[in-house]
Amino acid sequence: MAKKDLLRRRREKMIQEKGVIYLDNVRKIYSTGSPALNGITLGIGRGEFVFIVGDSGSGKSTLIKLLLRELVATEGAVYVMGNDLAKLKHRQVPKFRRNIGVVFQDFRLLNDRNVYENVAFAQRVVQTPSSEIRRNVPAILATVGLAGKYKAKTKQLSGGEQQRVALARALINNPSILLADEPTGNLDPKNSWEIMRLLEEINERGTTVVVVTHNREIVNAMRKRVVTMKKGVIVSDEEGGEYIDED
Repeated sequence: MAKKDLLRRRREKMIQEKGVIYLDNVRKIYSTGSPALNGITLGIGRGEFVFIVGDSGSGKSTLIKLLLRELVATEGAVYVMGNDLAKLKHRQVPKFRRNIGVVFQDFRLLNDRNVYENVAFAQRVVQTPSSEIRRNVPAILATVGLAGKYKAKTKQLSGGEQQRVALARALINNPSILLADEPTGNLDPKNSWEIMRLLEEINERGTTVVVVTHNREIVNAMRKRVVTMKKGVIVSDEEGGEYIDED
């Protein structure tokens, strides 16, 4: 028993050293038989800010779905915060996802509810006490610059404001990782930069941020780590990188 524990601890230490996110030679093949991911190995360290870029069909969306455990790898292993996602039981997935905030291009807000209720919903799902919700929601809305909008219905908000609500909802449970899938895709340049500044501030507080984007201007200006994908493989991984066109 002691030997098994030692091996387990060594394995966990190896995974942690690889990063808070670690994909080990991952392949994902859909029913069509074509690989969406074809031998991806990628480590993202705690507190990093990483852009994932590439054309449509490069595998970016599949990668995000694997990290959320919406999909399971066909081959290889996906580790997130030390969890081997292939070994998570179905009933364990909701608890695992509490440590991950997600922001989408299309906001995915509850349009029949106001701003406060949209953000509070994420805390009610994890059974946060009402007294804490009443403290936490105003605080996170202030962080994203929406302190005065808590009673507004989401349909009354601009696109930039709706994305801020989505960001507040993603952050309310203090996730270790924030995944942003095309977070500026429906926004004008001014609001796009405001959202990216918020993501950078969140990252500076210690949250690992992974952004999937086609926004060349933002990627080139921010000079973060840039992982470029093409046809299911990583073709470039550069610190302080730029958006690369792969022919």
